[in-house]
Amino acid sequence: MRPLWPTYLKLTGVAIFWAGTFVAARTISASLPPATAALLRFVVAGLVLAGTLHFSQGLGVLRQVTRPQLIGTMVMGASGILLYNLCVFYAASLMEASRTSVFVALNPVATLLLAAVFLRERISPARWLGVVMAVAGVWIVVARGDFANLSMSFGKGELAMLAAVLGWSTYTLQGRKTLRTMEAMVASLLASLWGTLFLAIIAVPEWAGITSSAFTPGVIACCIYTGVFGTAIAFVWYSQGISHIGAAKTVVFNNLVPLLGVGFGWLFLNEPLTASKLAGCVLAIAGVFLVNRTAR
Repeated sequence: MRPLWPTYLKLTGVAIFWAGTFVAARTISASLPPATAALLRFVVAGLVLAGTLHFSQGLGVLRQVTRPQLIGTMVMGASGILLYNLCVFYAASLMEASRTSVFVALNPVATLLLAAVFLRERISPARWLGVVMAVAGVWIVVARGDFANLSMSFGKGELAMLAAVLGWSTYTLQGRKTLRTMEAMVASLLASLWGTLFLAIIAVPEWAGITSSAFTPGVIACCIYTGVFGTAIAFVWYSQGISHIGAAKTVVFNNLVPLLGVGFGWLFLNEPLTASKLAGCVLAIAGVFLVNRTAR
């Protein structure tokens, strides 16, 4: 029997990589506009994924993709690559990395609600409780613990992160359908290629205002990090986790992302580590854990 600790170690690494992308996005967004920043991430990721597919299965498998599969990956690229990353990088230019990372807790919640509306999936009372807890946790972080001042705390960055959550939830539901008939690596590569194409169309007008001075060693390093570690390697390890221990156990590791994001924001960007951030983060994680656990 294969030992489980290497899989658990990789999934912990995935959570660390994903939490780190919010710190990297904050750094990149200080020098580059959102579409260009997201485009660079997926140019790097696409090259790594294509190389991985080439050496593992061969790029010839792409010739077997059907038209419905191509359309499915296009939807995934438009929602999970274009919309999600465009909104995350825009929000990162306006918000602390720790605050943007906490919105990740809403991803499974929004996916659950969309599935209930469009796929008629039933939500149990326990999962509803998890939804309420997760939303309340994010609310505490957004309001900085002062609910009377919520309207003043909720700005363009927070709205962008809600749009990002919607994009990722759509990506997840479409991916659930698309992955029934094609391999995860192939679907991910095609979604990345579609997203890269869409991002390039939007990014071109931004290039006139970008100078070479924007590409500092720190920005370049962060772009490589988000593409290689935050996207390509994280995806491969996450897919391996689903294959080895199942989706229900794998998704639990996502709960580490908001907490790690808050910690990394404090550690690398000197963002304040407030009681409201910690309390909201813990409540949101507990809610997401309840949503995922009762989904088994």
